[in-house]
Amino acid sequence: MSTDTPSAPTDGEPIREEDLQARIEELEDKVASLETETDDDGKKMTIVATQGTFDMAYPPLILASTAAAFGWDVVVFHTFWGLDILHEENSTNLQLSAVGNPNMPMPNALAALPGMDRMATWMMEKRIDENGTATIEELIDLSIEQGVELQACQMTIELMDYDEDDFYDGVTTGVGAATALQHMAESDVQLLV
Repeated sequence: MSTDTPSAPTDGEPIREEDLQARIEELEDKVASLETETDDDGKKMTIVATQGTFDMAYPPLILASTAAAFGWDVVVFHTFWGLDILHEENSTNLQLSAVGNPNMPMPNALAALPGMDRMATWMMEKRIDENGTATIEELIDLSIEQGVELQACQMTIELMDYDEDDFYDGVTTGVGAATALQHMAESDVQLLV
């Protein structure tokens, strides 16, 4: 069979079967090629991380790295206190708040005592270590290795008077709300943490 595109018949000439078959095969190849180009089964996820407590650093990083492991295109936009998760120095000092935390096994009056946040954080860090759970830094490294784009909000960087060099290598700095919104609009899943 010829791979040349069959010419259109002139007036009054019937279409030959082999020309018709060649045209069908050409169109099937074109459709298959277009399906391959647009067959984007990969999903998109945008997570907005707004909280910078020790316990709230884990959900966006675990969700992002897991989604990336499934081949998803993932962006985590860190803003306000969530920016401390990406800040190399501050991320090592994140605290678990004992006050107002409904899952803490102590009354708020006791949780409000000085040093209780540090003690609650120490207890959680101990459990994480004993359980072999990844640290925040390990989850950041894993996320970046898997192609998660960890974004630092430019307005918050300026508001907190941070320097762009303060963040982990691989973090995308200088990202504005418009860029984050564009990815959200294109995403299959949007989460606010």
